[in-house]
Amino acid sequence: MNTNILIAMKKLEPITLKGAKEDISLPVYQGTYGKPGIDVTQLGASGYFSYDPGYASTISTASAITYIDGEKGVLLYRGYPIEELAEHSSYLETCYLLLFGELPSDKEFKEFSGIVQRHTMIHEKMRDFINGFRVDAHPMAIVCGMIGALSAFYHDSLDISNKDHRTISAFRLIAKMPTIAAVAYKYSRGEPILYPRNDLSYSENFLYMMFGNPCEEYVSNPLFVKAMDVIFTLHADHEQNASTSTVRMAGSTGANPFACIAAGVAALWGPAHGGANEAVVNMLEAIGEGDDKNIDNYIKRAKDPEDPFRLMGFGHRVYKNYDPRAKVLKKICHDVLEATDSENSEMLRIAQKLEKIALEDEYFIERKLYPNVDFYSGIILKAMGIPVNMFTVIFALGRTVGWIAHWDEMISNTYRIGRPQQIYTGPTKRSYPKK
Repeated sequence: MNTNILIAMKKLEPITLKGAKEDISLPVYQGTYGKPGIDVTQLGASGYFSYDPGYASTISTASAITYIDGEKGVLLYRGYPIEELAEHSSYLETCYLLLFGELPSDKEFKEFSGIVQRHTMIHEKMRDFINGFRVDAHPMAIVCGMIGALSAFYHDSLDISNKDHRTISAFRLIAKMPTIAAVAYKYSRGEPILYPRNDLSYSENFLYMMFGNPCEEYVSNPLFVKAMDVIFTLHADHEQNASTSTVRMAGSTGANPFACIAAGVAALWGPAHGGANEAVVNMLEAIGEGDDKNIDNYIKRAKDPEDPFRLMGFGHRVYKNYDPRAKVLKKICHDVLEATDSENSEMLRIAQKLEKIALEDEYFIERKLYPNVDFYSGIILKAMGIPVNMFTVIFALGRTVGWIAHWDEMISNTYRIGRPQQIYTGPTKRSYPKK
């Protein structure tokens, strides 16, 4: 993978910070796109630290992988618009792009996809490992544990300073993640675990391992296969989000790649991050228990600052415009729901009305609460028969390549162990009471 990534930053005029003892000159850098960044690495030596809860205004790294313009609703993978990749590319081709920086030639893609196909099986002893979980364990708990355990089964490629080791670990993670995700699903349902099939595409193979059984031939729905592949692609990376930052933080310690990705899975499990699409479905089901007046009631509740209810699937911390991923999924959502039952069609009707209100109501327009990717992805997954406790697992499956790409980019370049500072607000020094 990329071992000599050129991160071009233009040096701008420094800014001067007025200090208590002397002025401090801070360098300023400009990347290819986006706002310039002030280099505060030497701030601590002057007796000060920057205070930024949630890192809302902090640049933790320079990266050449993904770019987001939240104001314009732009998402680029290695410079390619997400809309074009979703339409013309595949998830595996997008994986290659994120890992290596360029789209593959036909020969490169054939070789890459062949390698991934040959690494889809997991070690047989991992079957014994999964039997240690309770049958009612959440699939994310199983996935997190199994990803972390990969380092115990594939410890032949854990030297992070070795480029070849990093590459084979990346291939293994991308290849085995669908198998692990499907195993978690099958185990939770008490169904036979299926071996992967190398004659199927990446997304088709995942759906086969999820819904196939040994008693009959599995016939995939091409519409579902395409929808799943697009969902994987749209979730493949999203810059320095909470889980990606967690992977980089864990990686900065020198931890092995499997441990780092397991840390990312754990971070993604949080309902404020990867669990949002599950919350969308739960909300739509709750709203659907009534007529259109019920929708209006929920809208009123969303506007009431005293009511804890919030419309899930609207607004985004980064996007202050229409989430470009939501635009892609909107049409797919319609196609999938038209091919399924009336219950899902009613859910789409509710979703469409909520979307119309959000795009026309001044309350939502002023606050830039546009539909995001979670608004549609949860509806699509439910329509495909995937239970809500698997939604975040599928998010993690798609995001794995992004985590790996960022981890490798960091390891391939100069990096320091992550160590944020704090403002201490506890008690002053005190003596232990005498008895």
